[in-house]
Amino acid sequence: MLLSFFEWCDATALGAGVRNSMWLFPAIEAIHLLGLCVLGGSLLLVDLRLLGVGLKRQTISELADQAGRWLAGAIVVMAVTGILLFLSEAVKCYYNQSFWVKMTTLPIALLFTFTVRSRITHTGGIDTSVRTRLVGATSIALWFTVAAAGRWIGFSS
Repeated sequence: MLLSFFEWCDATALGAGVRNSMWLFPAIEAIHLLGLCVLGGSLLLVDLRLLGVGLKRQTISELADQAGRWLAGAIVVMAVTGILLFLSEAVKCYYNQSFWVKMTTLPIALLFTFTVRSRITHTGGIDTSVRTRLVGATSIALWFTVAAAGRWIGFSS
């Protein structure tokens, strides 16, 4: 049932256009990777602060507010470019275990980031605690899994 959806995605004009262009896929991939860098940077700044590493003069909530705009922008860029990349190789993704790891972990990471992590960062002061450290470590683990699985999609068949 899902395979027919993936085949339909693969057959869209947008997917075929990206797939058949010599420069479009690499250009979109480059933008996707730049989005990953911004996403990773904005997440790591706050997550490392939650762990008690660096930027200790700034409150957790101030840092989260400043990084939040970058995080939201990066998620939008990555979603748009990710959909385009997916459409260009949807059937390949269907058979790719790394794709499924990424797609399983991504909604969990997003939900965690915008619920648990957001609640903790907006109540966080200067000091860290066992709770902030646990949230920071969990966030890093989730997003690392998403990023690593995403990068591995291109290296596995």
